[in-house]
Amino acid sequence: MVVSHPKQHRGRWRPRLDRPALVALLFGLVGVGYRLVLTLYTVPVSNSDEATFGLAALHIGQGRERPVFLYGQHYMGMLESYLAAPLVAVAGPSWPVLRLPMLALYAVFLYLIYRLTRRLCTPWFAAFVVGLLALGPERVVRDQLTVVGGRPEVKPAVLLMLLITVGLAAGTVRHRWLAVGLFGLLVGLAAWSDWLILPYLAVAGLALVWAVRRELLGWSGLLLVAGVVVGVAPMIYDNLRAAPGEDSLSVFREVSTKAGPLPPWSDRIRGGLLEGVPLAHGLCPVDGCGRWQQGFGLLYPVLLVAAAVLAVLAYRRAAGASRGERVRPVVQLALVAGATLTLLSYVRSPLAATSPLDNARYLSVLQLSLPAVLWPLWVAAVACWRGTVGALGRLTGALATAILAALTATTLVITVLFATTGVGASRTEERQARELATALRADGPHEVYGDYWTCNRLIFNTDETVICGVLDGDLSPGQNRYLPYWRQVGRAERPGYVVEVGSPMDRRLRRLLADRPDAAPVREVGGYRVYHPDTPVRPWR
Repeated sequence: MVVSHPKQHRGRWRPRLDRPALVALLFGLVGVGYRLVLTLYTVPVSNSDEATFGLAALHIGQGRERPVFLYGQHYMGMLESYLAAPLVAVAGPSWPVLRLPMLALYAVFLYLIYRLTRRLCTPWFAAFVVGLLALGPERVVRDQLTVVGGRPEVKPAVLLMLLITVGLAAGTVRHRWLAVGLFGLLVGLAAWSDWLILPYLAVAGLALVWAVRRELLGWSGLLLVAGVVVGVAPMIYDNLRAAPGEDSLSVFREVSTKAGPLPPWSDRIRGGLLEGVPLAHGLCPVDGCGRWQQGFGLLYPVLLVAAAVLAVLAYRRAAGASRGERVRPVVQLALVAGATLTLLSYVRSPLAATSPLDNARYLSVLQLSLPAVLWPLWVAAVACWRGTVGALGRLTGALATAILAALTATTLVITVLFATTGVGASRTEERQARELATALRADGPHEVYGDYWTCNRLIFNTDETVICGVLDGDLSPGQNRYLPYWRQVGRAERPGYVVEVGSPMDRRLRRLLADRPDAAPVREVGGYRVYHPDTPVRPWR
């Protein structure tokens, strides 16, 4: 089946979409429009991690920096900053401008997952998947819209790789060498951008080898390798220059082993399945999952097994068919394997047990496997309603229909609740951050100290008019990702201090200034207290 047919009408060429494609287009427009409104209102709320990417985009646009990894790290690529840099250079730093490329990537993601699902399954099922992905409570849209590295760009990359594989196997790709080279380039870019996608890159690579294994022995194989090298070249270049112990593997290994003693497998599996999986699929509010939502986490491995069984049976039934027919179950198996490996990698981490709500973002790539995971439910439901199965099949199909309806209704309800009641806190916090930036930009001080979650957001909001050095709660030097900022504040003759009212840093600073004539704060702005003593307070010196 095809998505559209060319139609000549009064001398103009117009595509004619069939009903599933029109429905999918409507769902997609609603999803993009909803996220556009959130983007314009800076919902979800910004933070200093995102501001670091924004400042990097500002520096790139001005020609000051060419960062390979996030400032202060050596393992998360800066592709999102490079995508936003032209817009920030033209329009200046603002959160909607910074997030617009993420919105475009989301639209591309919807289009590609529709195309892939339609090729692998059926048109109406593809429209249903787009409808589910058009919804989005806080946890989902945060991963899709905020510029915090990796996930918004690697998901479209994997989908395009799988579509290339399907096209190569079916013989519908004209320039096969270039397609294989593009596949390699996408692998390299995705690996540089976010290592969380490595399981999906591995299974996509295996699917490509299955589809064109003979061609890879010639020029196609060389172009594949060349594409990977070009895509990952920034990471290779940076690691060759890195000091001992500061290469990507060493830093990532150190970060991965800082979480403390390893909780039992049962706790990690419980946190990964019962909290992480439902949150990543938009079934829960950001503060946690109820029992029904946790039930989907228990069902998820069963659906993976069922999807794998269906794919194997389909592959065996297509034993005498063309490679273009057999590639469908192969790619479905790849999606199942990618989700399985991602889950196993996640539950190996102590964070799956100790902080499942905060770290469910690492499972957002599971959306790639949603078509494969829900396909067994769709097959059972369709067979039931068509009356092509017996009593047991009708019972199974009715249960599958109920599950699909419940998933859709739950995601819709959580999305509506977030859109109607959950955005107020974000807008309030964002307004307070803007009030602080406006006040300091106009009246100073322009060199200040603050905590991590204040500093880089303040610098971005003021277009670097105000520079901030990061301190911990005990007023010792904190995580300063971009050291030139710390050095500039350190050279200031009379730096200020911006702290949240009532925070540990606020209490500590008040005690240090208690016996001084300039002990009183200059003013309170937007929930922050601004100190500006006549002589600097630097207790770490």
